[in-house]
Amino acid sequence: MLNKVPIIIPAYEPDEKLINLLDDLQNAELSPVIIVDDGSDENTFGDIFRAARENYGAVVLRHAVNMGKGRALKNAFNYCLVEYPELVGVITADSDGQHTATDIKRVKADLLEYPDSLIMGCRNFDESGIPARSVFGNKTTSRVMGSLAGVSVTDTQTGLRAIPAEFMKYLLNEKGERFEFETNMLLATKTQGISIREVDIQTIYIEENKSSHFHPIKDSIRIYAMFGKFIISSLSSSLVDMLMFALFCRIFKYAQGLPVGYIMLSTILARVISAAYNFTINYKVVFNGSGSRLFSAVKYAVLAVIIMLLSGYGVTYIHGYFSSSPELFVKIPVDCVLFLLSFWIQREFVYK
Repeated sequence: MLNKVPIIIPAYEPDEKLINLLDDLQNAELSPVIIVDDGSDENTFGDIFRAARENYGAVVLRHAVNMGKGRALKNAFNYCLVEYPELVGVITADSDGQHTATDIKRVKADLLEYPDSLIMGCRNFDESGIPARSVFGNKTTSRVMGSLAGVSVTDTQTGLRAIPAEFMKYLLNEKGERFEFETNMLLATKTQGISIREVDIQTIYIEENKSSHFHPIKDSIRIYAMFGKFIISSLSSSLVDMLMFALFCRIFKYAQGLPVGYIMLSTILARVISAAYNFTINYKVVFNGSGSRLFSAVKYAVLAVIIMLLSGYGVTYIHGYFSSSPELFVKIPVDCVLFLLSFWIQREFVYK
């Protein structure tokens, strides 16, 4: 069968809404369906999965214990890649009644038209009646994803996605075993050059979305941890830079015969030390560099020199208007602006 697009439904302790979705999918002639029982209690939920298998012909993959949505999706990806050689991609959908067969069919059609793109079924969070935690969580994550990662998506947490086969292969080794995997998937589109397309879908929340197993605080910590590493790296590098700058200013302020002004010289020496520290941390910890370390180091060095000169000239120029103020007080706001510029360049060019 050509153009095969299986529908993957990870399910942990599902209720009758899963059966309703399977009924809709059957009526819409959408198949095959792969369900991942992510460690649900057999005595309580076994009948639901048996009904899915026997009445609707779904393939049920079972985890002995709850392993998380990310692991469930990866195992289903692997199954589909092995069992369906003619695979175009898969569609992932949630078991809690938020996704309709109509929307799944629309997402599938978009994947068939754009088989190399990640298709996102996106909800409209400006509609009334949406739980406050969902509105806040999604809008906040979308803003952070766009500003920090350069990935623009209006609904970062949607479970309705169409994923092309080649991208699935890459995602099998992507980090994340729980809800953070879906965020890592979005970040991976940046490094892998995968375009993202959005398809408008219905915004459905049943019983204030009580059946959702997404924990806003715990799972958001996992999601934002990846951004925190860069911030910690940058702040610690800035601290090293500031301390070295202050030290060198005290050493050279009244020195005679300097080749450049004492502020510029202090900036250069401090930046050499802090840049070496920052590159090591970013390459090994923040961006997990796997390409040529030398090439990344060269690009980083060029960036560091440019930022250093901008900082030195900027502080020197501005301090000329506020000569009574300590140099460090001028340097802090200048370097805050340069921090944002440096982050964007590192994200787009140095470690891309």
